[in-house]
Amino acid sequence: MSKFIVNESFWNIFPEANIGVLLLENIDNSKESSENIVKLLEESNKEAKKHLTEDQLSKNPVIAIWREAYQKFKTKKGVRCSIEALLKRVEKGSGVSTINPLVDIYNVASLKYGLPVGAEDIETFEGDLVLGVTEGNDEFYALGDEENSPTLEGEICYKDDKGAVCRCFNWRDGQRTMITEKTRKAFVVIEYVNGEKNEDIEKALEMIAEYTEKELGAKKVSLKILNKNEDRINLI
Repeated sequence: MSKFIVNESFWNIFPEANIGVLLLENIDNSKESSENIVKLLEESNKEAKKHLTEDQLSKNPVIAIWREAYQKFKTKKGVRCSIEALLKRVEKGSGVSTINPLVDIYNVASLKYGLPVGAEDIETFEGDLVLGVTEGNDEFYALGDEENSPTLEGEICYKDDKGAVCRCFNWRDGQRTMITEKTRKAFVVIEYVNGEKNEDIEKALEMIAEYTEKELGAKKVSLKILNKNEDRINLI
C-alpha cells in the first residue's frame, strides 16, 4: 500500500509544523457546483475579509507567516503560498470563483480559516507521495502550462515516483494529479508551520469531509494531523 510520508529533510526546516490530511473516496465530482456550494463560496469570500486587517497584504498574519516560511527554502522567484493567492483576489474585490465542486469546497474552508488547503487525485500517484526537500529536476507541468517546469535543488515539494505533485511547498499543483471531474479518491492537505492552528486544521478538514459527503457522496476514510513524531499515513 502506498503511503504519504513527510521526510526528515522537511522537519529539519519546520520542526514544529503540522500537516493535516484528509482521505476521501467515492467522490462524484462530475457535475457543476450546486447552488449550495456556490452560495457557500460567495459567503466565504465575504467572511475572508476578516483576515485582511492590515493595509499591506503581506503584513496580515495569515500571510506574513508564509512569507517568512518561504524564506527558509529555495523557491521559484515570486511564488507565494496558495492562501495568499486566494486572499489577494478577495482584497481586489474579484473574489475566488467556482472551479469544480471539490475544489470549491476546499476553497471555502481555506477562506474561512485562513489556511492553505490543497488536494490531489490519489489514483494518479505513482508510488509513495513524499513531502520534503528535493535534489531538483523533478518533472512538473503546472496547471495551464505546456512546458516542463522542473523543481529546484533545495526546494520543498510534494513528489512521487513520477515527479513533482505540488511545487514550492503549497504554491501550485501539477496537471497530472489535479482534481478533475473524474476524481474518485482525493488526498486533501492543510499545512501550518509553527505548531499552532491544530484545532482550526481539524475543523477545516471536518468541514470539507462534511460537505463532500453531503454534496458529492464522498466517504471520509481517514483524517489525521501529522507531526515530526508521527510523519506518515497509508493512502487508499
